[in-house]
Amino acid sequence: MSEKLWDGRFSEKTSRSVEHFTSSIDIDRRLYPYDIEGSIAHCKTLAKAGIITEDEALTLVQGLGVVKREIAHGDFLFDDALEDIHMHIETRLLQEVGKVAQKLHTARSRNDQVALDIRMFLRDKTRQTISHLITLCRTLVDMARVHIDVVLPGYTHLQHAQPVLFSHHLMAYYEMFKRDRERFRDALERIDVMPLGAAALAGTTYPIDRHYTARLLEFSSVSNNSMDAVSDRDFILEYLAHASICMVHFSRLSEEIILWSSSEFSFIEIPDAFATGSSIMPQKKNPDVPELVRGKTGGVFGDLLNVLTLMKSLPLAYNRDMQEDKLPLFRSVDTLCDCIEIYIRMLPNIHVNKERMLQAASVGFLNATDLADYLVGKGMTFREAHGCVGKAVGIAIQQGKELNELSLNELKNFSSLFDGDVFSYIAMDQMIGRRTSFGGTAKQNVMQQIAEADKEMMDAK
Repeated sequence: MSEKLWDGRFSEKTSRSVEHFTSSIDIDRRLYPYDIEGSIAHCKTLAKAGIITEDEALTLVQGLGVVKREIAHGDFLFDDALEDIHMHIETRLLQEVGKVAQKLHTARSRNDQVALDIRMFLRDKTRQTISHLITLCRTLVDMARVHIDVVLPGYTHLQHAQPVLFSHHLMAYYEMFKRDRERFRDALERIDVMPLGAAALAGTTYPIDRHYTARLLEFSSVSNNSMDAVSDRDFILEYLAHASICMVHFSRLSEEIILWSSSEFSFIEIPDAFATGSSIMPQKKNPDVPELVRGKTGGVFGDLLNVLTLMKSLPLAYNRDMQEDKLPLFRSVDTLCDCIEIYIRMLPNIHVNKERMLQAASVGFLNATDLADYLVGKGMTFREAHGCVGKAVGIAIQQGKELNELSLNELKNFSSLFDGDVFSYIAMDQMIGRRTSFGGTAKQNVMQQIAEADKEMMDAK
């Protein structure tokens, strides 16, 4: 045979420097189980079409099994000269079963072969991502249930705004990660498309049954256009876009955990097993896990931009540029899965400082809006009430008091509508309990959200 599977028209050997430069085996070797699974299905398809015999198909399938075991056990020799995982497997198969291996590539190209491998890989990883996100969502719901009576200050502009239940805050992240898993589940429909048989770009002259191949590989649909089949990387872009949004959510949660665990907040304590110390300051306990998750977010953004830039000017159909799609994809898949898994492990072990959260929610005039609402309930317009309470806040600041520490007589200086029931009205439990509008922070609402989330988790798959 020729030194390379494609070198028949070449008059001189490929330069070693070119072999090293064009080789992708260090990256795409992880596709080997999908490449072999796809080749086995292709063998059966060729046999069904009468292109090879049943005995030849059996020989090829058995040989592919040998190659798969060698790679899995680390007994396989990789060489830049063979460029990619496809040529490595076919070359080793030739050594194992002889000349019949040269029939394996009938009715296919490396173009549709790599598209198949990536789709099978990403189909598995997307399902894994969805499964991990379901577990993460269950973790958040369980935390919300455990801490249902914990109150913390809600913030806007990172300034004290209004008191909310900590469970309500956690359930906000449940909603974010729920949307993430819905996006990935929706993307599966476009990932789960079988491209094999599109060949190089124009399809094949052999009478293969592509739908039969799709059934063997458990694809839900078959690509409609052979040129699109080998040149489409939208499904990669879609995964990376969804991964980027998901990492935004992780970064936001990480930022809050970092803030909450600081001495200034002291709302939570990260378990020692998920923190590190300083090489010079003995007292330090650093939130390295959330900091690294926050930092890794930029890498996923970069991987999306990488593939967007890679694809933006490519003419149809396949171009060698597309070899560069795998590294950013693999990197982001691994990063996202790692981040989900570490958060699943860390979150349940975080210690929540209930007393400190309540103390923080009790200062900073978080009851100002409720005090205005009190006046509205007495017949004042909201804009008038807003101005009235604003003046009360100004006086309270001058006196170093909270609004609830002002006397009734002092409050009456701002409006005669204030009465003795005002102090119970702006009590913490009353402020939380009144926010019963759909999606609000009232305990009964949050418990209903948790119950609905429990049902969603039972139905999730």
